[in-house]
Parts: sequence; C-alpha cells; structure tokens
Amino acid sequence: MEKSELLQKIEELLSFDGNKIEINPVYLEYFTLEELDNLLKELQSRHENMVGENREWMKGFVSEKDGDTQPLSGSGESEM
Repeated sequence: MEKSELLQKIEELLSFDGNKIEINPVYLEYFTLEELDNLLKELQSRHENMVGENREWMKGFVSEKDGDTQPLSGSGESEM
C-alpha cells in the first residue's frame, strides 16, 4: 500500500464522528511507510475496542429479552 492510501485510511478512521479530518499530505515526507502502517493498525485497534465497549454498554442498557430500556446501575443518580 502506498503512503497516500495509508493517509486516506487514517483520515477515514479519524473522521468516525462525522467531522471530516484532513491531514496535510506534506507530512507524507516525514513518515516512513512502516510508521504510517503502524499508525493505521493502532487506530484500527482503538476503533475496534471502542465499538466493542459501546456494544457491551448497550447490552447493559437494553434488555435483550424484551427490548425495554433498563435503568443503568451506578449512573450517578442518587436513589431515595
């Protein structure tokens, strides 16, 4: 994979929240292909972890048996 392709994939991962992230292509001169590849792999790993954590959180929030929302324990609200 070429540096420009890696940079494009890195931009896509950084733009996950809907905000377009653009990295100045001049930086390609400063990074090796290996460094960009390692950065991409690290971002992919973090993205996968974030997706997994969100999935686990949703399982705790939504009852799988009936689809009703359940209160979160320890949500910071005091019980009276």
